[in-house]
Amino acid sequence: MPALTADAKGVFVIAVTPFHPDGQIDMESCDRMVDFYLEAGATGLTVLGMMGEAPKLTIEESREVVARILARVEGRVPVVVGVSAPGFAQIDTLTRAVMDLGAAGVMVAPPGSLRTDDQIVNYYTQVAEVLGNVPFVLQDFPLVTGVQIAPKVIARIVNNLPTCVCLKHEDWPGLEKISALRAEGVLTRPLSILCGNGGLFLPEEMARGADGAMTGFAYPEMMVQVANLYDKREASRAQDIFDAYLPLARFEQQPGLGLAIRKYTLARRGIIAHDTLRRPGSPLTDATRAEVDRLIARQEKRLKELN
Repeated sequence: MPALTADAKGVFVIAVTPFHPDGQIDMESCDRMVDFYLEAGATGLTVLGMMGEAPKLTIEESREVVARILARVEGRVPVVVGVSAPGFAQIDTLTRAVMDLGAAGVMVAPPGSLRTDDQIVNYYTQVAEVLGNVPFVLQDFPLVTGVQIAPKVIARIVNNLPTCVCLKHEDWPGLEKISALRAEGVLTRPLSILCGNGGLFLPEEMARGADGAMTGFAYPEMMVQVANLYDKREASRAQDIFDAYLPLARFEQQPGLGLAIRKYTLARRGIIAHDTLRRPGSPLTDATRAEVDRLIARQEKRLKELN
């Protein structure tokens, strides 16, 4: 599989990890999920992200999931693997394993202990040294990590470390950060900017200069359509499509419930067999499921009107 580059664009879907009701990994659902994401138009996949329940997997399970997904992808799109960990030993071990399996690159979020600009730059300098020639994605997700990374700091990292080829922009919404990085003269080399937050701000992010999305949503085809329409300079049509999905996308972004809602919807669509969260994690209540069902019905009605 070719390595991840700064030319990455479109939609890199964050893959969930399907489980059987007993908590064991459901590999058959992994296969269906990959097929679905690729049929939906994903230009890449990201595995073992924060919404992929990566912390709930053992190192061996992580390797098995990545191997299964890479085998199903068969080199058709690049696959990025999240390897964030408290220490470099874990990052190095998982990186070597997934790159040997054929991953295109890895994603690293900063540990919550970083506070100053220099600490952040030094951390990613060490990350690059550990990874060697492996291309990596800088995951900027301050709502979860607590680490605030200013545009000038991202620019220092990108300009100094050639293996940092992509920014997973996941500020909330942090639109000025995208504009600052796209300003003339800030970056001395190309950088792919793919955005997170469940696609909740995707039209605005694309308008500011993002190259697409690296995130999850139970209807990834929405993000694919929006990104493609922006590339064709059809912003108004992109906004219409986005607006039809927005109520469900908003509902899916609830803290503590988002992944359960996404898995319920994916199971409802027949993409994964079960909506199981590995413990700790609880299923949705009947009331919440009914709310999701109502939003999906309204979404389908609006899409028929648009088409």
